[in-house]
Amino acid sequence: MEKKVYRDFDQAELDRQYDARGACPDGQIWRDFLTREGTRVRQEIPGRLDVAYGPSAAETLDVFPAAAAAAPVVFFIHGGYWRSSDKDAMSVYAGAFVPAGAACVSVNYALAPHVTIDEIVRQCRAALAWVHRNAADFGADPDRIHVNGRSAGAHLAAMLLATDWEGDWDLPADLIKGACVVSGLYDLEPVRLCSANQWARLDADSARRNSPLHHIPDVGCPLIVTYGGLETDEFKRQSEDYMAAWRARGHPCRYVELPDRNHFATMPELADGSNPLTRAVFE
Repeated sequence: MEKKVYRDFDQAELDRQYDARGACPDGQIWRDFLTREGTRVRQEIPGRLDVAYGPSAAETLDVFPAAAAAAPVVFFIHGGYWRSSDKDAMSVYAGAFVPAGAACVSVNYALAPHVTIDEIVRQCRAALAWVHRNAADFGADPDRIHVNGRSAGAHLAAMLLATDWEGDWDLPADLIKGACVVSGLYDLEPVRLCSANQWARLDADSARRNSPLHHIPDVGCPLIVTYGGLETDEFKRQSEDYMAAWRARGHPCRYVELPDRNHFATMPELADGSNPLTRAVFE
C-alpha cells in the first residue's frame, strides 16, 4: 500500500487531484476562447491599457470605464495556477459588465516560479489599493469595489478578502463590497505537498500564510462561491470548506451551481450577461 501524503491520498492521487490541466483534456479550447474574445472586447470597448500600479514591468492593469459616473468597479484576477496567463485574458468579462454599468479592471502580476506566492499576493493587494485611490479618475466609485477571480485568481481574490486594509494599507476596512470566486484553492497545504509545488515553492509557513481558509476576516462582504460539477473532489472540497468557514464567521455566502463543467469550462460563465452566475454578481 502506498504511503498516505495528505488526507486519504497517496502521492500519485494527490498529484492527480491538483492537476487541473490533466483533468481537462479540452482545456486549450477554453484558453483560446479567452484569448480570442478578450482581443475582440479590447477592440470594441474603450479602455486604458497597461496602466502601471507598481514599479516592476509585471505590475500593470487595464481599466474599462463605465459610461456613467460613480459606477461600481469589478476587479478581475486571472488564473493559470500562479504560473501562466495574464490580464489580457480577463478583458472578455468587460464585454458583459461594462454594458451593465460597471467599470472593469483586470490586473497583471508576476508569475511563479520567478516570484513567490507572497509576492503575487502583495502585487494584487497593491493593485486593488491603486484602484481604490484612483477610481474617481476613471469615473468609478471607490466605495463600490467588487473582486472576482477564477482558479488561482479565486485564491488571490480570497487573499484580498483576508487583507487588513485598514491596519496594513490605511484604507477602509470594508474596502471590498462583494466578491465572486470560481474554482479556487483556499488551503495551500495540499498544494505544498503535491507536484504543483514545483512552481509554487511553498514551505509550511508560506502555505499557511497564503491560505484564505485560515484567514477569514472579521469584516466580511457578500460572497459568491462556485465550481464545476466535473472538477476533482479536492477542488470541490476546497470550495465547500471555504463557504462553510465564511458562513461560520457570520458573513453572507451564496453558492451558484455549475453542473457539467470541468475546471476550464467555467471560464465563459462571467462573459455572458444572461448567465446565472453573472446575474448573481450583478445582484
